[in-house]
Amino acid sequence: MNHWLMKSEPDVFGIEHLKAAPNQTDHWDGVRNYQARNMMRDEMQIGDPVFFYHSNCAEPGIVGIMQVVKSGYVDHTAFDPDAQYYDPKSDPEKPRWYMVDVQYVRDLKRNITLKELKNHAETTLTDMPLVRKGNRLSIMPITEAQWHFILELE
Repeated sequence: MNHWLMKSEPDVFGIEHLKAAPNQTDHWDGVRNYQARNMMRDEMQIGDPVFFYHSNCAEPGIVGIMQVVKSGYVDHTAFDPDAQYYDPKSDPEKPRWYMVDVQYVRDLKRNITLKELKNHAETTLTDMPLVRKGNRLSIMPITEAQWHFILELE
């Protein structure tokens, strides 16, 4: 089992959107970075726990937990010219982009902010991609030790 952190802007798709989705489940589409795509396509498995991180907002941070309920499959939004994440260079015969389905598990007791996480960067979180300067990936692996450390911050 792998552990993950996935970022989304709360006004685009926040944890409240996931909670309101049928069965509190939705696809995680629109990833247009090859490294993040490869993680979704090749590494994410059903049952993997995921931190839901709100980005590009007043208080960026981890707000909840979800889990992968469908492993990587072709992101069909890349082929739809009317879709927000349309990619005219993506070919259904040789797709570029993938997505996973995630299901809401729970809200955290509080928002664990990026600032707070960075304050712990000299601890178990030293190698966590989120606290390293310049990391902009929307999906990143989290070690089991990092997962448990973050949960203890609740």
